Order: sequence, then structure tokens, then C-alpha cells
Amino acid sequence: MGKSKGFLEIQQQKPPIRPIGERVKDWREVYLPYAASDLRDQGARCMDCGIPFCHEGCPLGNLIPDWNDLVYRDKWQAGIDRLHKTNNFPEWTGRLCPAPCEGSCVLALDGDPVTIKSIELALVERAFDEGWIRAVQPTTRSGKSVAVIGSGPAGLSAADQLNQSGHTVTVFEKADRIGGLLRYGIPAFKMEKRFLSRRLSILEEEGVQFRTGVYVGVDISAAQMRHEHDAMLLAGGAEQPRDLDVPGRDLNGIHFAMEYLTQQNRICEGDRIPEDEIISAKSKRVVIIGGGDTGADCLGTVHRQGATSVAQLELLERPPDQRSPTNPWPNWPNVFRVSAAHEEGGDRVYAVSSQRFSGNTSGRVSTLHATKVDVRNEGGQPRFETVPNSEFEIEVDLVLLAMGFLGPVRNNLLTDLGVTLTDRGTVWRDEHWMTSAPGVFTAGDMQRGQSLIVWAIAEGRSAARGIDTYLMGSSNLPALV
Repeated sequence: MGKSKGFLEIQQQKPPIRPIGERVKDWREVYLPYAASDLRDQGARCMDCGIPFCHEGCPLGNLIPDWNDLVYRDKWQAGIDRLHKTNNFPEWTGRLCPAPCEGSCVLALDGDPVTIKSIELALVERAFDEGWIRAVQPTTRSGKSVAVIGSGPAGLSAADQLNQSGHTVTVFEKADRIGGLLRYGIPAFKMEKRFLSRRLSILEEEGVQFRTGVYVGVDISAAQMRHEHDAMLLAGGAEQPRDLDVPGRDLNGIHFAMEYLTQQNRICEGDRIPEDEIISAKSKRVVIIGGGDTGADCLGTVHRQGATSVAQLELLERPPDQRSPTNPWPNWPNVFRVSAAHEEGGDRVYAVSSQRFSGNTSGRVSTLHATKVDVRNEGGQPRFETVPNSEFEIEVDLVLLAMGFLGPVRNNLLTDLGVTLTDRGTVWRDEHWMTSAPGVFTAGDMQRGQSLIVWAIAEGRSAARGIDTYLMGSSNLPALV
């Protein structure tokens, strides 16, 4: 490495962030760019560790020490070349990935890891500013056609890889805009949509075709898709939300998180929503059920809409501040985290089980009835026991259910294709990413279940290799997972 003692001399510097009082008044991104000199210093902290365990933490296999060192040496263009070798969309992962690489950083053994995610983002944004990232047309075309169903990160990474291999790729999206959860699930304060549209414009210029407002299996039959294309990739995500089956669930004012987040993203895009359909937290008491990332996305949205109060409930216990003995490095650290949305306010309540809702005379939710639970670990699985006499109530005007997802929606497409499902309800695939239907492949949350953006991109890249091999007999595309 360029600065062999950098990790001893330089402290970790957190990314600059906008003041809370300012950022909750708009939908612009929370974090600010580092100064270039600060980024070079942070890159210098990447130590000559011998075995870069950050590779173990990154599903994409990013060449992290390489581009950390290149940023330190002020060789930014070489750095973006290294970054793009493994990651099609670092401007998205640099904003949205939880950075499992940092949890596996050797410095994290006894201190603060290298700020890998921030260096990645600064590197790709510098590359865009300098004009180093531009459309590159494939040199030849194979004459083969591939349909990609779903325009999230898995579908888009596969489309990019296959297009550059010379295949004609069409991405089908049932929504009116391309991007999947990147477009309508992730709030703008985490990623402004111009950064999504910027890359989509490049893909389109390179030859990827996008068709929006097309629900494959409804607007176009599976048989027609198979007739018109030489291969298909199912990358529709895991959109089936986990529901809360308790009395009072049917009261007005109780919504799934994605229904809520999608609507606000549409409003940010300039769409007009009928007044009687708007789900708003303005001047309301809000409860978010679910303590994960989706719940935090709801939390930040609630703050910006002007809620009077908000509580985020989690069934599990509060994580420890430090790694427990059963959670050793380099595994992902299961520790208490405070996101930007949590910094902005709200109560976080752990070990809580929601029992029922009650409402007012107009049929709208007014009270959540809950109990505390004792969480015990048995054979690696949590078991919940109600704590006696722990019942309590929370007055509420809006409830958002953010308890995760159960897998892909069971729609006409899966039925008509006749693909086999796993015991978890996800789409089964073989080692080449092909489903039980010949020529039909799958990647991302549709086959993996709810997961991270880096896993989606990595699986899209790997599925692209499987498709390329199926079409051409062999492939030079990388296989990552």
C-alpha cells in the first residue's frame, strides 16, 4: 500500500452530513461529499493486511484495496476502471449498500474500519464529473434476444452485462418508470433519482431497450415472451409483504411500508395523487412496525411529512453496542446502529409484540395494543414468550407495516411458465441460474429472498454469464456467486 502506516496515523472520518433541522425540510440527500484531501487520507488507512477480508464481505468481489490505494495516490481514473470491473453501478451501492465489506475489514478487529463505501461513492462521482463514464456501444451483435423481467438492480446488472456481450436486451417493467425499488422503494433522501436516471440514460444509449407499463403475465403472456425471445431472466424481486394477522388489521390508516414509500416517491417525481388517496403522516401519531432498513426509510419519510410523534417497534431485542462472543469478526456485526433517520427523532422500542388494533367510530385506527416479550434463542432461532402483565397501549393515527417480505408474488407469469418454487416460496434455479423451465433464468430477490443491493447486482452478473453460455455455448463474462 502507498502509506504503510496510514492506519496508525489517520483516524476514521465519518462522511459529512447535513444538519437535521435543514435536511428534514426537503427530500435531498442527507450526506455531503468529502473533500478530496480527506478521501485520500481515508484511502491511506487501507492497510497491507495480506489477506483482504473485505473481499469476503463483498458479494461483488470488489477489488477494494486496489482502488483505496489508487485514490490515495490520486489516480482516480485508474480507480474507476478497477471499480467497474466488478460493479456495474457503484453510484447506487455507494449510497445504499450497508457495507458488509467494512464489517470484514481487518481494521474492524480492534477499531474503526476503512470508509470503503464513502471512497467508492466519491470515486464514481468524480468519474462522472470528469466525463470518464460514458456510453460504450458493443462492437458486435449476436442476433440473440433476451427479455429481462424486472428493472431493479439484479435485472439491470444482467441487462448491462448481456448487452455488452452483444445480445439484444429488452427490460420489461410493470411500473411506469424504470428502477424497481431503486425508483419507488428507496426514499429520495437516501438516493436522489437523478443518479438512477443518469445511469439508465447511459444503458439506453448503449442499446438496452426499456418497456415500462408492461406487466408480463398479464399484458403479455409467458408463451408470447418465450416465442419472441431466445432467453428470459426473472428478476421481479420479492414483493410479497409480510402481513400482521391480528384483530383490527382491516381498520383504515394501516398500510404496508411499500405502499407508503412508493406514493411519496411518486410525489417527489411530480406525480399528482388524488387527495383522498394520499397517505400522509402530517400532524399524526405514527407507529412503524419493523425495525429494519425499510422501517428506517419510513421513519425518515415520516419526519419529512411532519408527524407529531413516531415510534418504531421491533419484535427482537435491542442489539448489543459491541459484537457478542457468538458474532465474531469477520462476520457481519449484529450491533446497534443509528441511521440518519434515527438521528432525526422518534422512539425505538424493542421486544414488543403487537396484539391488536382498535379504532374510532369512523373505522380508523386509534390505538395499538401490545405486550413486551422475552426473546430466547433456541438452536439459533428466536422464541418469544409474552411477559406477564406487560400490556400497554399506544395512541396512533397511522400504522406502517415494515416487517419484511415473503418472496415473489405468485402471479400468472410463474404459473404459466411452470417454474419450480423452493420451500421458502422463491424461484428455484440450478448452478447456471436456470429455472426448471429451459431458457428461463432467475436472479436477485426473486430467487434469493429479501436481500441487499450488492447481492442483487452480483446475482444479475452471474445470471448473465449463465444466459450467455446458454445462448452461445461459452461465456467470457465473470461469475461471482
